[in-house]
Amino acid sequence: MRAAAGASHPLPVKLTHLRRLTDDTGIIEHGIGKIPRRKEGYSTDDNARALWACVEWGKIARRGRDAEAAEQLARLSDTYLAFLAWVQKEDGHFHNNVAYNRRWEEEEPSDDCLGRTLWSTATAALWDPDGDRSRIAQHLCRTGFRAADRLRHPRGIAFALSAASLLVREAEANPRLESSFRDWVLRNLPAAAGRLGKALLLWYRHHSGPGWRWFEEIMTYSNGVFPWALFQWHRTFPSREAEQIARESLDFLIDKMTSPEGFIRPVGNRGWCTRKKNSQWDQQPVEVLKLAMACEQGLASTGDAVYRAVLEKCRAWFHGDNDLRVPMADPSDGSCCDGLTEGGPNRNRGAESTLAYLLTEAIFHKTREGKHHERDDETC
Repeated sequence: MRAAAGASHPLPVKLTHLRRLTDDTGIIEHGIGKIPRRKEGYSTDDNARALWACVEWGKIARRGRDAEAAEQLARLSDTYLAFLAWVQKEDGHFHNNVAYNRRWEEEEPSDDCLGRTLWSTATAALWDPDGDRSRIAQHLCRTGFRAADRLRHPRGIAFALSAASLLVREAEANPRLESSFRDWVLRNLPAAAGRLGKALLLWYRHHSGPGWRWFEEIMTYSNGVFPWALFQWHRTFPSREAEQIARESLDFLIDKMTSPEGFIRPVGNRGWCTRKKNSQWDQQPVEVLKLAMACEQGLASTGDAVYRAVLEKCRAWFHGDNDLRVPMADPSDGSCCDGLTEGGPNRNRGAESTLAYLLTEAIFHKTREGKHHERDDETC
């Protein structure tokens, strides 16, 4: 529910560990327990996730009139935006891996990184349309889409498709959006979304079949981004085929990620999931986030209460409703263990896992508030 006039409602999560991992360069990728592992440096992937988390919790803080949290999130977002602006190349790509001494490490351009950062900057571009942060994010996103036509891998395609769909939806509905950015979105991104969406459908048609409703021969990582992206596309550019495949694939993913007892069991990265087997270990928090993302969009698109129930189970996984009945997240500081093995949780608490927890909580709280159809909360 909305806060009463004049009332203040503090954030339902703590940002202590997020701040602990963040220095004046960006968010540090890994942890030794709860201590930042500086030796491993930074990744653009995590700084993009962190910016998105600031957008989501910033809106919740604003609705709850928590001025202190809103200011903390704004300061953190400045750091992440500065990082993304620093690592963007002239062709639109974002360099991903940066050492602690701020030297760029050698690498090939990553489709996943580009797509993930397009999504993050798209959400930030819409956060405060009249503010400098949004104008910076708009520039980063617009420049990033220069490279989108070279995306070849499905996860990068899915993230870019979601970004394009979100931006078109907002540009059509929000007169506050800066006019030149709005004009660019409406002129360029419908065609881009069409191209990306058709590419994702082709992945599904090529690999799916009886008993295997999926986009690849092996179900590996970040699986939920595929139905999530197709639901995003369908919400902006209604397509019976996109909605059907989104539902088929999400229902298949839910089946593969649900234990016989009914709780969430992420596809383990020690063997993944094939037509013949489904690995139970090691379970990654980011997989739970991706399922939550897909269910949020499935609920927004179809109204099917099943997706709300699965989203609630995703949140519960972090709090102990999992194979070992152990909490993965520590609500006292907002940190999260890096994985669940048969021997127990991985006690290291790096950026990806912590952000997976914080974003899943944000999605859960937003959905509970019933905000799906308000433009202020379109960014899942």
